[in-house]
Amino acid sequence: MTSSPHDGRLAPDWFLDVRLKCRHLQLLAALDEHRNLHRAAASLAISQPAASKLLAELEARLDVRLFDRHARGLDPNWYGEVMVRRARSMLSELQQTGDELNALRAGNAGRVSVGTVMDPAVTLLSQALEATRGDLPGLKVNVDVDVSQRLIPRLLEGDLDIALCRIPAGFDHGQFVFEEIGEEVISLICRHGHPLTARATPELVEMVDYPWSLQPPGALMRQRFDYLLSYHGLAPPTQVVDTPDILVSLALVAASDTLTVTTREVAELLCDPQRFCLLPTPQPVNVQPYGLVTLRAKRLSPGAAALTTQLREVIRRRESR
Repeated sequence: MTSSPHDGRLAPDWFLDVRLKCRHLQLLAALDEHRNLHRAAASLAISQPAASKLLAELEARLDVRLFDRHARGLDPNWYGEVMVRRARSMLSELQQTGDELNALRAGNAGRVSVGTVMDPAVTLLSQALEATRGDLPGLKVNVDVDVSQRLIPRLLEGDLDIALCRIPAGFDHGQFVFEEIGEEVISLICRHGHPLTARATPELVEMVDYPWSLQPPGALMRQRFDYLLSYHGLAPPTQVVDTPDILVSLALVAASDTLTVTTREVAELLCDPQRFCLLPTPQPVNVQPYGLVTLRAKRLSPGAAALTTQLREVIRRRESR
């Protein structure tokens, strides 16, 4: 094991003495996926003895066991979980490196993957993408809209270059550069002609008796909605469809007495006033600020850096207004 002489820890350049190979990284990812040495070896087109030798070689050089063996196969232990997570990240980086090199050879500006919560996808990202395309017309952009709890792990794994979201509890904030953008204001939505629209200021106690379509439990907007009800001493509605897709929610709202929750920006973009109404709430309900999130230890690709620059410019103009 490569370590410092005093405390048994791995040295900063441990991977050189361990002679870490791409094949080790591929095996770690395959073992995590298949949890079986034979199937992992088959997926890599190598023999089971060769896979077993690779794993034993890596564990011996690290001086730790990475997988727990049992009758059903293998499961990564705590050491294995660390190695698997980092292996996936390194493999993703290598794949993206190939994509960027191929793009440059073809005269393009490479590829950038962006993860975002709903609100900035509607407001900021569309403007920044338009400006970036003017400078880099060949840039390939992939945008995934999801909740912060799923975006941040993908950023850490290297699947995303940048994210517009929050950093959920449980993650080390020191790993990230977080540039705050702003809060999301929540709106409650019903169909035009809904019974609740007959009153100028419907009460929350009336609203909970209707069906709702909401983000799944644990999602930040769902937490804020639940808090709003709890603050006013109300139990959650009993008829709830859980979905992260606002279009599914709006389809249910348009076709029934179902109510839903989304951000004000999204509501103004997607909700035709002739079909939908925004219901007043007892007080404004905001979701904690989101921001532009990048990895502190990762240098952005030229395309990701260009998009990030345009995002900052869009944010600056919005703040000046």
